[in-house]
Amino acid sequence: MTPDQVKLVQQSFAKVAPISETAAVLFYDRLFEVAPQVKAMFPADMTEQRRKLMMMLAAVVNGLGDLPSILPAASALAKRHVGYGAKAEHYPVVGSALLWTLEKGLGDGWTPEIADAWTAAYGTLSGYMISEAYGRSQAAE
Repeated sequence: MTPDQVKLVQQSFAKVAPISETAAVLFYDRLFEVAPQVKAMFPADMTEQRRKLMMMLAAVVNGLGDLPSILPAASALAKRHVGYGAKAEHYPVVGSALLWTLEKGLGDGWTPEIADAWTAAYGTLSGYMISEAYGRSQAAE
């Protein structure tokens, strides 16, 4: 990621943060629409899960300028997700749901540059998480 991309991700997330509850609902509704098989991995009451999602996103976004500072938490999260049944092939679906959510949340503020920046951020982090959880060969697929 370039410094400009980091800045775009951080600035755009600052615009989504005030609607974090709505954004989290949109995200999980979209995820379960496009990948209904993953719904069984989540609790019936999603309130706490939605809160955790937005807290983790905020931490990651804030740490993008110093990527090594967030990698230990990302590694631990990836390994925990294995225990919940997450597989490497779920990461692109989650990324797609996240980008869709951001596009809806930002409306006209969702530009090609912001889309590229978020795609780069998610690709960087998800690739790392996949390699931590499943090994480097899975991350390359």
